[in-house]
This record gives sequence, structure tokens and C-alpha cells, in this order.
Amino acid sequence: MRAIEIRETGAPHVLQLVERPRPEPTRPTELLVRLVAAGVNPVDTKLRSRGVLVPNGLPAVLGCDGAGVVEAVGEAVTRFRPGDAVWFCHGGLGGPEGNYAEYAVVDELIAQPKPESLDFVHAAAAPLVLITAWEALYDRARLSAGQTVLVHAGAGGVGHVAIQLARLAGARVGTTVSGPGKAELVHDLGAEFAVNYREEDLVEAVLAWTEGRGVDVALDTVGPEVFRRTLPAMAHYGDLVTILDPGPEVDWKEARNRNLRIGFELMLTPMLRDLPEARAHQGEILRRCGEWIDRGELRIQVSRTFPLEQAADAHRLIEEGHTRGKLVLTMT
Repeated sequence: MRAIEIRETGAPHVLQLVERPRPEPTRPTELLVRLVAAGVNPVDTKLRSRGVLVPNGLPAVLGCDGAGVVEAVGEAVTRFRPGDAVWFCHGGLGGPEGNYAEYAVVDELIAQPKPESLDFVHAAAAPLVLITAWEALYDRARLSAGQTVLVHAGAGGVGHVAIQLARLAGARVGTTVSGPGKAELVHDLGAEFAVNYREEDLVEAVLAWTEGRGVDVALDTVGPEVFRRTLPAMAHYGDLVTILDPGPEVDWKEARNRNLRIGFELMLTPMLRDLPEARAHQGEILRRCGEWIDRGELRIQVSRTFPLEQAADAHRLIEEGHTRGKLVLTMT
């Protein structure tokens, strides 16, 4: 099968198209999936440039998100049969088990039926960002109806679904954007407030929107500087969740004085630590999001697709920053 492989860390050029043996199920609960598309995520670019997360994990096939058609099933599989369309988040952290390839093996515990209303490209774009946003808002921050939420980078991969999940929970949503085009997108997704961080003071704008109270929940998807700038924009007893390391320069005094609850969200933890119950929970997240998608209450934004052999171009585009929604690789 064709696959994109890295044998060393480095710039996007280390992503090379190779021929690999087709993987085969080795456990009775596994599926062989012919991949149609694979999502490209910022974590892929970090693993490529800094190193994979699995010890001795090179050479590696990257890509956590996949969507495709079941080709074969293990003898204990009960939920799927050949010909079923599935989507999932699995692999891509090191070794051969990534989705930048024509085939993948995944346990039936993790895979979910692809939403009927989604094509394979949009299905492949969705799993990692949906699970990340769900766990950050619903599990870490315990979001409830009527709260105010600030989602950073609302036009991005995690951000654009986080806006929608917050609205589905009955929250009021604000977000940060870099320009009027992205402001138009986030308002269309359900954000009632958008601050252009290049032209406006974040804290002043948020406090004006919340009548001086600050936001009940904030989701940082950008990094240390944004995390630090968000602290004074929080309501007392609020929840600030980050998907990144806030760094060593944080002055925690303001967080302590506001009695904030700080949450960390890494949706890769169940894969890294082999936590079956958590993997099952993530599968349930996809199932429930799929229902919302098929009802037209949740949508996935794909800005561009690339053929598999142009994976390096997709990585370059992500590293330039400011993409809208998701990038996806297609296998044909």
C-alpha cells in the first residue's frame, strides 16, 4: 500500500511517499479499513518536527484521524461488517499505525459508523477536533446552559467545532479572530461576539461583552501568551482549559485570586496510556456528534484537500498558521 512515512524528524520534506505492506488485523476485535481520507492536525506537524511519542517509533506513519470502508473484520467483531463506512481517531503517534496511508487497522471499540450526511473528507477531518472540544468544554470545564464561553481561534480546527458544541449546550459564545472574513465565519457558526485580537484589546473587549464580569469558561487553543492574557478576562470561579502547555512564565496570582479552575485537555492520553474506558468514551463522543451532524446541528469546516503524496504541502500550510477549519489528505 502507499503511505507517507518519516524516518527522521525535521521540516515537511521528511514526509516521504513509500510502499508499505498492508496491515492486517491481529486481534479478534479489530477491523481492516480501506482509508478514503485522513485528517491533518497541528499535532502531526509537531510530531514530525520534534519527535514521535512512541519510544523507538521511527520510521512512522503519522495521522490520527481517518475515514474509510471496512474491508475485513476479526472473528469477535459484532458492530461492523465489510462494506460499512467508519470514522475514528487512532494511531499516528509513532510506528506504522498512522492514517497517512491507504489502509489502517482499528479496534471496533474505537471506530464509529460514519455519519450518513458526511462525505469521507469531512468525516476524516472531524474526530480529533470533536473529541478535543467535547472533552475540554463538557468534561473538563463542565459547561452548562447560560454560561459565557470564550473560544480562542474560533475559525480554526478545534475552535470552529467548540463554538458549535458550546451553543448546543445553551451557552453564549465569544471568540477571537484575526480578520473580518473569519469573523463572518464564526458568527455563522453561532458566536455572538468576535474580537479581532490584532486590532482590539482582548481583556477590554471581553469585559465589555460580559458587562465587567468576565467569561465563565475559556478554551485556549493557541499557547502560552494567549493563556496568560486570558486570565484577567475570566469570571471569578471560572474554568480556563488549555490544550497546550502554558509554559513556565505564568504568574498564577491572578488565577488564584479569581479562584479559577485550570484544566488541561490532551485527547491523546487514552492512546498514550492505554486507557480502554477512556477510548470507549471518545467513541461515544463521536457517536453523539454524528447524531448532531446528521440532524444538521453541527457541521465540519474543511478549507482544503490534498492528495496523499502532497502531505508535505499540507504540513507547510498548517505551519504558516491562520487556516480556516481543517485540511484533509485523500487517497485517490
